[in-house]
Amino acid sequence: MTKWRLIDLEVYNGYQNMAIDEAILEARIANKVPNTFRLYRWRPSCASIGKNQSMTHEVDIEACKRLGIDYVRRITGGGAVYHDYMGEITYSIIAKKENFLPMDINETFRILCKGIIVALGDFGLSAEHGVHHCPSIFVKGRKISGNAQTIRKDVVLQHGTILLHYDPELMYTILRVKRAGNKPKVVKSVYQKVTTIQQEAQREYDFETVKNALIKGYQKALNTSFEAESLTEYEINLADELVVQKYRTDEWNFKL
Repeated sequence: MTKWRLIDLEVYNGYQNMAIDEAILEARIANKVPNTFRLYRWRPSCASIGKNQSMTHEVDIEACKRLGIDYVRRITGGGAVYHDYMGEITYSIIAKKENFLPMDINETFRILCKGIIVALGDFGLSAEHGVHHCPSIFVKGRKISGNAQTIRKDVVLQHGTILLHYDPELMYTILRVKRAGNKPKVVKSVYQKVTTIQQEAQREYDFETVKNALIKGYQKALNTSFEAESLTEYEINLADELVVQKYRTDEWNFKL
C-alpha cells in the first residue's frame, strides 16, 4: 500500500489557500512530493469563483470589502462559492492521474468524492453522488458538499467543501443574486436545497471531529494510509510567489 502525504487542518486566507493548492500541484507534477491530501479553512471568510467565471458578475465586491471578506479566482471549474470560516472544512487532493485509470471526469469525481460519503456515514448520514451533479454530494436530496477539479500534466487537483453549518442570508449578501429583488426567494431556496452536518445530525460537531472523520473516510475510500507532513520549502516559496504574482492581483481575479 502506497502512503499518501497528509497536510493536516490549517487556516489561511483565500489567496494563500489557492496558492498552496497550486504549489502542491506543481510539486507533484515535478515529482517533488507524493500524492497529497490536504485539509484547510478560510480566515477571513472568502468568496471563490470558477476559472471561467466573472468576478463582478458573481460576487458583490463592495459587500466583501465592507464585511472584510476575501474574493479569489480558482484554477478549477465550477461555480461561485462562499467559504465561511466557521461553517466549513475544505479538502484538496493532488494525485497522479494514473492512480485512477481508467476514468473520465465524472468517474474521477466519483472516486475522489467517495471519502466524503464514507466520512458522513460516521455521523449517521446516508450520502450519495448527485444524479445530474456528479461533483456534488447530497443527503436526502439536499446538497452538503460541492467539488471542483482540474488536470494539469496528468496530475489531478480536486478540492471541495463539507458544510458544518451555513448562513444563506450572508451567503447571498456576498454572492450576487442573478435577478434583482429575488434575494428572499433565493435564500428560501437555499434552505430547501442545501443542508449541513449539523442540520442533518441534529447536533453540533467541532472541526476536529469532522476533520478526523474525513481523514479516516479518505484513507478507506482511496485504500491508502496517510502520513502527516509539512509543506516543503519548494511549495512554501512557490505559494508565496503565487500569492503576490497571481492570486492577489486584479489581473487574475478580474480577468474575464
